Amino acid sequence: MVIRGLIDTDHPVLAHMIPTRRCNLSCTYCNEYDQVSDPVPTAEMFRRIDHLASLGIGIITMSGGEPLLHPELDAILTRIRSHGAIASIITNGYFLTAERIQKLNDAGLEYMQISIDNVQPDETSKKSLKVLDKKLQLLAEHADFDVNINSVVGGGVDHPEDALTIALRAVELGFSSTVGVIHDGYGQLQPLSPGEQRIYRKTKRLGNHSYGRLTHFQDNIVEGKPNNYWRCRAGGRYLYVCEDGLVHYCSQQRGYPGTPLAEYNTEQVRQGYHSEKPCAPHCTISCVHKVSAIDFWRDPQTEVASRINPNTFVHIQTAAQSGSAPGVPATARR
Repeated sequence: MVIRGLIDTDHPVLAHMIPTRRCNLSCTYCNEYDQVSDPVPTAEMFRRIDHLASLGIGIITMSGGEPLLHPELDAILTRIRSHGAIASIITNGYFLTAERIQKLNDAGLEYMQISIDNVQPDETSKKSLKVLDKKLQLLAEHADFDVNINSVVGGGVDHPEDALTIALRAVELGFSSTVGVIHDGYGQLQPLSPGEQRIYRKTKRLGNHSYGRLTHFQDNIVEGKPNNYWRCRAGGRYLYVCEDGLVHYCSQQRGYPGTPLAEYNTEQVRQGYHSEKPCAPHCTISCVHKVSAIDFWRDPQTEVASRINPNTFVHIQTAAQSGSAPGVPATARR
């Protein structure tokens, strides 16, 4: 997959798909969930996966909302694997049992990420190590797939030292560990305090042997410096496919370009690949950075995605709009 990605730039490498926007939690920082939406019909998910495969996709990640709330997630993962693509999910982990983990094994899941925000649950987030540690132990015992535990530092976190505690527990259980920098509601930079920077660097060192080493862009972010020279390949190498089947540059730029996936073709992949995004210098969306890293050295971007306003956050069917959450949050974490 890496060789093909280096040789051919006319196909997406990673797509995030939303099988359901519904979530069992209501973390106050999150702008990517509601508590009312129905899951996307499985037949429609199959059509979307098949179309992504026709574009040459390499990795398809189920996100949300909470993807484990989709009643036929296992069939969806099996469909991804039938095309030879890597199947992964991002989950809060609450629904994991030994039986559920075995079903994910059988479906061919290859990678799971769980973000844990704190050691003790609080009003901001219930995704805590105290609540999830037994779930992590089940994963260590039963999972055939790789597991990554992501912690966060930055504005809004009351106890930044929790990130290091979480990372140490992840490594102890045999998982990979990554640490993210909190972005605001536009996916933009929030520089860290000196104390947060120390925690960030200690935590990052624990992940040197995982894919998380592709985080050199964060070294500028933690100091409040823009990344002026990277080329965001969202819309080309990375696609965000919402529950309505529309392609967006990322979760924090919903509405751009907002093209139905069924109409997305190689020419639009090329356009996304070659389009400069004005929000890129202060972006902290790590999945986009990591996918774009394979092309940092080539193909200067000659077009401008002029519809994007880096100071305007586009919301489609957010929790706030659906009435299930108390307004649009100031920060969000990925």
